[in-house]
Amino acid sequence: MLSKPLTAAAVRKFAPGAKRRRLPTGTQSLFLIIEPSGHKSWQMRFRTAGGRIGKMTLGEVDLSGRELKAEPVIGQPLTLAAARQLAARVHRERGLGHDPIAEHKAARERQRVAVIEAASNTFGAVAKEFIEQYASKKIRRWREQAHLLGFKPSADALDIIAGGLAQRWRDKPIGKIDGHDIHTLIAETRERGAPGLERRADGPTESRARAMLATLSGMFSWLQRHRRVESNPCVGVHRPEAPKARERVLSDAEIRWLWQACSTLGEPFAAIVKTLLLTGQRLNEVAGMRRDELSEDGATWNIPSSRTKNKRPHRVPLSAPVQALIPEGEHALVFTTTGHSPPSGWSRATRRLRGTMLQLARQERGKGASMAHFQLHDLRRTAVTGMAELGIRPDVIELCVNHVSGSRGGIAGVYNRSELLPERTAALERWASHVSGLVSPQPDNVVAIKRRRQPRGNG
Repeated sequence: MLSKPLTAAAVRKFAPGAKRRRLPTGTQSLFLIIEPSGHKSWQMRFRTAGGRIGKMTLGEVDLSGRELKAEPVIGQPLTLAAARQLAARVHRERGLGHDPIAEHKAARERQRVAVIEAASNTFGAVAKEFIEQYASKKIRRWREQAHLLGFKPSADALDIIAGGLAQRWRDKPIGKIDGHDIHTLIAETRERGAPGLERRADGPTESRARAMLATLSGMFSWLQRHRRVESNPCVGVHRPEAPKARERVLSDAEIRWLWQACSTLGEPFAAIVKTLLLTGQRLNEVAGMRRDELSEDGATWNIPSSRTKNKRPHRVPLSAPVQALIPEGEHALVFTTTGHSPPSGWSRATRRLRGTMLQLARQERGKGASMAHFQLHDLRRTAVTGMAELGIRPDVIELCVNHVSGSRGGIAGVYNRSELLPERTAALERWASHVSGLVSPQPDNVVAIKRRRQPRGNG
């Protein structure tokens, strides 16, 4: 025990021992605590109103020698003089009937809750919450939105994409994101692509920039409805122009080269590309095909409304060539490389496909041969145009690809509920037979159908 009041010089000189030391300071209830590690702190000990010994750590020892200019507070480094000043204030509070220990614990709990709430309102946490609680349940293409926000959906989790938006804005408070942040991000997406995602090989990135703005606006609208933010910072941000409607249709020769080039993709990519061409359906629909969507005989594919663009259930008659492309397996998904998710990496696959097709074109027509740029969605247009050129009725074609417009739109679509299933079956079988003829060895008397300049069915 000390026989005289503690001095600042003595505080600095006291060395740690093998056990924790508690030394009186000469000030009522105030002690210097020295841990075996050498860490020093100030602690008050006194009896509470219930008769128990109460302990409260005021803060660690400040050995800098610089005195505070402001009032000392609990939790900050304290010199001996500051610790005595703070201890005297605690005694005054006790004299007024207050419980400093309980108040200090309550203050720490409020601080802990504030930290948790602040962390839960950062972009990373909120974006994940938006995907899990809303987008995955309400939005058909929620996986694309998850990628734009910086997450890669897996079987049972959302993995953060390295360099993605969720990682970049992980600790950014959601309430501090303003229109300038959104504008800068959209401009960057237009110029270099979405953060953390592979740049599309299809040229301009306006479409992805539009999708990024729409996704963020949807998320902030959801937050606004739940009173998590006061306003939507996406409002007023310029929306990139929509890309011009494409008219690209593959020629008969290009269909042949496409079919041959599929052999370089491997499975299930080759089967998916061929199915796109033979059925005219969308990539997400084909890639996400499930076994429980197929009829028992494998001749019909029933796509639920949750997986179609127009939210209408769609029945697709499958021709024999398409049925031959569907692999056997035990997974719920027909086409998968992981067992629990559809194949990804379509930008790379499309680039490889185009490169191989160009090589085949030059082998057949000479080194100077070229080929116009195309996307996988152009296979849908090619199927629609090809069926039209085979003489199939427009209303039957629209039903084949689940495209509501023209003869099936408006009041006609309301009252005409016929599915024309026999006609659709015949149409898709005729188109598949035509493609099979193109990609198989041809006798000399086969004449290719002529292409029209204005293709139909831009859906």
